[in-house]
Amino acid sequence: MFNSVLIANRGEIALRIQRACRMLGLRTIAIYSEADREAAHVRHADVAVCIGPAPAIRSYLDGAAILLAAAATGAEAVHPGYGFLSENAAFAERVTQAGLTFIGPSAACIRTMGDKVAAKRAMRAAGVPCVPGPDASLPDAPEAIRHIAAEIGYPVILKAAGGGGGRGMRIVEQESGLLDALALTREEARRAFGNPEIYVEKFLGRPRHVEIQILADGHGNALWLGSRDCSLQRRHQKVLEEAPAPGLPEALLVEVGERCTEACRQIGYQGVGTFEFLVEAGAFFFIEMNTRVQVEHPVTEMTAGIDIVAEGIRVARGEPLSITQSEIACRGHAFECRINAEHPDSFAPSPGRITRFDVPGGPGVRVDTHAGAGTVVPPYYDSLVAKLIVHGATRQEALARLTVALSEMRVEGVSTNLPLHRRIVTDPGFMEGGVDIHHLEAILRRGTA
Repeated sequence: MFNSVLIANRGEIALRIQRACRMLGLRTIAIYSEADREAAHVRHADVAVCIGPAPAIRSYLDGAAILLAAAATGAEAVHPGYGFLSENAAFAERVTQAGLTFIGPSAACIRTMGDKVAAKRAMRAAGVPCVPGPDASLPDAPEAIRHIAAEIGYPVILKAAGGGGGRGMRIVEQESGLLDALALTREEARRAFGNPEIYVEKFLGRPRHVEIQILADGHGNALWLGSRDCSLQRRHQKVLEEAPAPGLPEALLVEVGERCTEACRQIGYQGVGTFEFLVEAGAFFFIEMNTRVQVEHPVTEMTAGIDIVAEGIRVARGEPLSITQSEIACRGHAFECRINAEHPDSFAPSPGRITRFDVPGGPGVRVDTHAGAGTVVPPYYDSLVAKLIVHGATRQEALARLTVALSEMRVEGVSTNLPLHRRIVTDPGFMEGGVDIHHLEAILRRGTA
């Protein structure tokens, strides 16, 4: 049990975690960089500590400074949120060694699932369907590499074992380009992730990106909370998500969900997590697990009726999950738009001071944000300024509510991607549902409607 939580993050997720902590009666400790001195979560914290200058490497990525702040303020637990150090096994280990509770899975679980090869091996052992390809890194011998790729069948995709966020991947269409592509990907992986190991999988041409949200406690209980569709992506970065994933057979979802919870029990997973899959021709293929709360968790909260962040905190306190699988039901449909401070055409970040910030309202409308009129969007961090979430009894109702909400929302002083979201919701393919991961890029290629 703990009664105080240091929130090792910033922006909307720091405020979201803080609200859950306050609801549970926990003391909150905010850390902040010099650029975030006026942030909302800093104002609302019981205690706030500046841990360094604006650059993330000297503040939010400085594990030693965060642990010093925890010691100085009497924090008993650390919540990492998403991004920054949330999936850093070494940081989770240091938190535990300092006698604090890391609100998330164990360092061992983070390490296993952070290595895509080890994760694939663990998932296969639990019966979770995986993309065709060996659950081992590629060897050095050229002939062995050619043989493995030929066995899978071209096209194949090379992936960094320690990669993530859409980086460290390269598609190979035929054998003649395999070894050169592998050399480039290995060097990129070494530079970006400090791990040159590469594995190979079958490249799926037009898949959807579907996620299964899980919760697991320290008492052997694991639940899955339905599906999310995150196929609307630009350069592997998600733009808009929805729950549940439209058009998938319920029996198939139940089978995959149950295998995900069994995998959690087998590896001793505890906390909030997400299994990510590619879905093509009615088949699920595991690609990775995120060992933290996701940016898109609100759409599942809206459809499952569960406070995912609060449940994760309760689990870290040693409490059993407050619900059972039989009590979970998907109710209605939800969408989330990521509103970023970026130029709508070039997608370049647009830092600056927000001069106007009008949020929409009405039934089923939720806005998760740390921003408002007068907020400065700094150039040092992710450009997310708000998440617009809507819920309706049906997908059609939720989409109608989203269209109205987007028409009402106004952000001035910085550029945002609101125009892109307004285009997406009128796209016929998106309106029908079930688009693949290339659909948004196709919308962008068509230009302004």
